[in-house]
This record gives sequence, structure tokens and C-alpha cells, in this order.
Amino acid sequence: MIITELDNLNDPAAALYNDRSETKLYRYYEPEPGLFIAETPIVISRALAAGYEPVSVLGEAKTIKCNDSLMQSLPEDIPVYVCSDEVFTDIAGYELTKGLMCAMRRKRNKNAEEVCMDAKRIVLLEEVQNPTNTGAIFRAAAALGMDAVMLTKGCSDPLYRRASRVSMGNVFCIPWGYFSDDLSPAGRIEWLKNQGFYCAAMALNEKAVPLGSRDFSKHERLAVIMGNESSGLKEETINACDATVMIPMHKGVDSLNVAAAAAVAFWEMRKK
Repeated sequence: MIITELDNLNDPAAALYNDRSETKLYRYYEPEPGLFIAETPIVISRALAAGYEPVSVLGEAKTIKCNDSLMQSLPEDIPVYVCSDEVFTDIAGYELTKGLMCAMRRKRNKNAEEVCMDAKRIVLLEEVQNPTNTGAIFRAAAALGMDAVMLTKGCSDPLYRRASRVSMGNVFCIPWGYFSDDLSPAGRIEWLKNQGFYCAAMALNEKAVPLGSRDFSKHERLAVIMGNESSGLKEETINACDATVMIPMHKGVDSLNVAAAAAVAFWEMRKK
């Protein structure tokens, strides 16, 4: 490894980590796929295991020392920038308890056909915009037996720093991709139906039935459709689905956060 010590956040070597927004990183090699930043050893390890190419590493000296096996798994010529806890916190923008970041090259985004080809249980996220929610949904999907995640263009990018960190690197452990912009909300549901998926919308309306009242395990292929944090699913999407389900609430609570609701739904709708 090529190790360089950094003593301040304005060092040009830290530019990828310090000066670039998520959007700039995304477009770094435009028109080719750009970069993303993976944070913490476990997220970086899972990204490497999934075949993502590292560009450079930035870390606190103590964290690098404690993760020797991870560092040894990196290419020999990769630049490794070492800094103090204080400089790392300045660069990261907050205190990261396991101070390690890795700039990595993105892969081409997969399309619906590639993601859903062999999947039996998928979740479709419609304009879920909060990276924390996106990351938590990926973690729940991987843990609770979902095979893939599909997103609309209005969703938060699963490779944003916060999303991949909250997912504990599970954005690299489960297939995901985007629906084409050419499809309308109803068109996306019709496409899934044509692939044999039974489509269940998670929504609060007069047609919604309690989640536990249906036996979803009998469906060979099942798609769970989750909507935006504030406005939920589009009416067009709901109307195109085979069923609308909701999680019964108590004590005057109207609904769960979308990530919490997703975890409940994944457990209930798993293939038994």
C-alpha cells in the first residue's frame, strides 16, 4: 500500500472525501459510472466482496491498524491516507466511531429484467427519499428473505454514504436496480404482473386489509410496494396492485415509519 499522512482537511489528497457532494461523485467519470464513498470497515468489506473497485482509502491511524486483514485485501498500489481522529472527523463531517472511508467506482445500474429474473420476493420503493430509510429497508430486505429491491428514479441512491452505512453494507448483498423512466406508476405494476408477481401495496385507505389477514406465502412471486415518507404511494400505483394492505395500529398512532413498516411486511410476506 502507498501510505500518506494527512495533517489537515484541506490537503489536496483528501479532495474526494472532503470537497465533493454525492452528486459530483456520481458524475465523476461521466458518462461512465462515477464514484461513491463507503464508510466503516464492515461496509467496505462487503463492497469489496461484491466486486466494487477501490480507488483510495482514508482512515484514522488506529482504525487502519485494527483492520489489518481488510487493508491487506486491497490492491497493493492503492493510495491509503492516514490522519488523526480530529482531522478524520473534520473531513467526514461528523464523528464516525469506526473511522475508515473508501472511495470506490460504481457499477452500471441494473435494470428491472436483470434484477427480477430469478427473484421470488422483491420490494419496489416508490420515491423513498431519505437515505436512512433506504439503508434500513435494504438491511431488513437482506435479513428477512427478500431477493431484490427495485427503485424509482425519485428514490435516494442506495450508494449514498448514509444509506450504505445504515444498511450495514447490505446494499452490496442484495440485487437492486431502477425501473425505466418510460414506465408510468401503473406501468411498473403491470410489468411486475406480467413477470408473474402478485403485487401488494402498503397504504392506508378504505380498501386496505390488515397485513396478517392474507396468506402471502402461497404466491410463488410477490412484490411489496412501499411509498414516499410523507405522501405514501401514488393513487395510480395503488389502483394497479392486486391488493392493498396495512399494519393495524394502536394508541392513536396512524402509521409506522416506512423502514419499520417494510421490516414488518417482509417478515409477514416471507416465503414459508
